[in-house]
Amino acid sequence: MTFPSQPRPSTEMNEHIPVVCVSHVPIFNHLPAEELAVIADKASMRVYERGQFIHRAGDPSDKLFIVHRGKIKIYRLSDTGKEQLVRILHAGDFAGELALFSATDHDSYAQAMQASEVCTIYQADVHGLLLTYPDISLHMLIELSRRLGASEKQTAAIAIESINARLAQYLADQAEQENASRFSLPMSRRHLASFLGTTPETVSRRLGEFEDSGWIRQTGQRKIEILDLDALLLVE
Repeated sequence: MTFPSQPRPSTEMNEHIPVVCVSHVPIFNHLPAEELAVIADKASMRVYERGQFIHRAGDPSDKLFIVHRGKIKIYRLSDTGKEQLVRILHAGDFAGELALFSATDHDSYAQAMQASEVCTIYQADVHGLLLTYPDISLHMLIELSRRLGASEKQTAAIAIESINARLAQYLADQAEQENASRFSLPMSRRHLASFLGTTPETVSRRLGEFEDSGWIRQTGQRKIEILDLDALLLVE
């Protein structure tokens, strides 16, 4: 089994945490400015260089972390060291929410894909915020329900669907999210392969087959245009 290398120490930023760090987060963005300022005062920010770990599997999960700038990948490692991508966090996304309900350790890795700024709020402070602003709890449940549904869908797809079907459905989902037939893949083919439970070579080969069939058009490594959505949705 291959273990990730030790992270270099992160740099903590001591200046005032910008309210924007919490204002774009789904569980907080409904609050007025003065309440967002209270939350921001409880946060601390660290800068992570590309490749550094925000946390590793086995580390205590005792805080909520919010991506202010940059990109963070969340993944697990199999017993053989194979990486399984769970999701990629962008500015405004958050993780560590399970720590808010019980003491636990991380079962995944969070690693910076590029230079990133991450705000953290400790569990005790979040508990106080939930008591002070009960609406946060409702928004948190909505977000957790959404994530649970997405996780179950990903697990079921890897277990029972062919790679053709998984990739076709992924492209269809991206078109729906963007509300457009043309879009850019939000991750590299290597990370897409990890997310779908296959290899980068297989992803490239299947995309080529979809293009040869007239279902999509590729422009570069990430630009995709859906030409026949109905055909994609029928792939088995």
